Amino acid sequence: MIEPHAPAPPGYPPPLSAPGGPGGPAQLPVRPGTGRVLVLAGAFVCAACGLVYELELVALASYLMGDSVTQASVVLSVMVFAMGIGSLAAKRLRGLAAAGFGAVEATLALVGGCSAMALYAVFAWTGDWGGMWASGPRCLLVAFSLATGLLIGAEVPLLMELIQRIRRQDAGGAVADLFAADYVGALVGGLAFPFLLLPFLGQLTGALITGAVNAIVGGALVLGLFRRDLTRRARWLLLLANALVLAILASAAVLVDDFERAARQAVYGEDVRVALQTGVQEVVFTGGTHGRPLDLFLDGRLRVSGRDELRYHEALVHPAMTGPHARVLILGGGDGLAAREVLRHPGVDRVDVVELDEEVVRLARTDPALSALNKHAFGDPRVRVTTQDAFGWLRGAPPASYDVVLSDLPDPGITASTKLYSQEFYGLSRRVLAPGGRLVVHAGPVASSPRVYWTVDATLRAAGFRTAPYCTGVRHAGFAVGPDRTLADRSRAPRGWGFFLAARTEPRPRLGPDSPRLYVLTDASLAAGERAARGTRIAGLPASTLVHPRY
Repeated sequence: MIEPHAPAPPGYPPPLSAPGGPGGPAQLPVRPGTGRVLVLAGAFVCAACGLVYELELVALASYLMGDSVTQASVVLSVMVFAMGIGSLAAKRLRGLAAAGFGAVEATLALVGGCSAMALYAVFAWTGDWGGMWASGPRCLLVAFSLATGLLIGAEVPLLMELIQRIRRQDAGGAVADLFAADYVGALVGGLAFPFLLLPFLGQLTGALITGAVNAIVGGALVLGLFRRDLTRRARWLLLLANALVLAILASAAVLVDDFERAARQAVYGEDVRVALQTGVQEVVFTGGTHGRPLDLFLDGRLRVSGRDELRYHEALVHPAMTGPHARVLILGGGDGLAAREVLRHPGVDRVDVVELDEEVVRLARTDPALSALNKHAFGDPRVRVTTQDAFGWLRGAPPASYDVVLSDLPDPGITASTKLYSQEFYGLSRRVLAPGGRLVVHAGPVASSPRVYWTVDATLRAAGFRTAPYCTGVRHAGFAVGPDRTLADRSRAPRGWGFFLAARTEPRPRLGPDSPRLYVLTDASLAAGERAARGTRIAGLPASTLVHPRY
């Protein structure tokens, strides 16, 4: 609640304000109406910057630490709480409104502008320390959320005091004007982040430029409009503080490319060959030249390893290909490796691949290492690629049009993937299957996440499928599979994939008599994988739906 304006007691001049400044109307270099518009314009810009900082923390936390729902909830709840505390704390600065607002904006520009680089640095260079520092990046996220919220919360009371110093009006009208500027600014910042800053500048540079804008506008508002409220010493301190903040942000912007390369090498190793941010995710290739195995990371998760990808793709594809398989649909699989295995079977007439990220498909066609690994599968005339969300594509697909559907999608524990493991999604998959058709689903690691794995089973059964579980192991230590981006304790990293073979009738995982010669998978290993998966069964789990995700 904003209290009525109370002039400072006689004989109590604040140390950073000119004598008599806060006690009466502000001495502005412009007309009061113009000054009021300038203050509201400053509130508009500062609100836009504040929301960019908020979205930046949410996006970076979700990217670095996974589970976007949890990270967004932590950032938003902590920031809203801190904004309330900041508003209460700012009441003590109302007598120093001009100096206080200038100091708050300079500090906010520094904290908000550098938050992304600081989080990325801690994650890259200390994220695998483990021990007491295992939660270090998350603690830093909370600290930045708290500090940013405190500073944003302090803005409104100070701006309210400045507006009332220009021209006294009823509290309701002043609050309405200020909140209108604040909320419209938040709208602009919220739209600018995903549509301008993130695609054109990236997370790090976007935050730095936002901080620079924040510092310039905050400093210009105070030093240009309310400079007579400040003592000579306060003006110089504020000017030097803003110059220092801008120098730090400019230096960071100049070095951001070198910083990002060094941080990426700290996360992925020295052998980074391709690194790009698509409109969907970050794609990184390491190795793939001079005899070194290719590793493909999507949003920091190792999606393909040249050491072990055969184990995954043979287990994904070949049990489902036992039976009619002239028409095959691959959901995901933009790397072309599942298509490679499908094309090894005789009698395949058509393979449709539905992949969300067109850049992954482009690299699968053009990158020498990846195209060699997938044996140029996308150059086969039987393969047709569509870049679209799998859920939306299935809604428009003709019924009974495929003999085999392969769900080669990210782990169900990743928040963005939960709709692709829902009862509705499997209902659409069942609709496109021809009579006697089979669906195979990658369902995440079995041993480390049995509840997630068997929730996939419950969801498939709720959609009308009969299911058969099976799994396969990972040979190379350090090849973590699952939803986590990184694990401080790599000894606990999940090292196996779980699958479900699903059909309208009871399916049986096995290799057909006309199956091609496989390098890893055998009938014996498939039977052993089925026994191992069944041994982890958790009964009675509810199905996952769009409105009630269970993963």
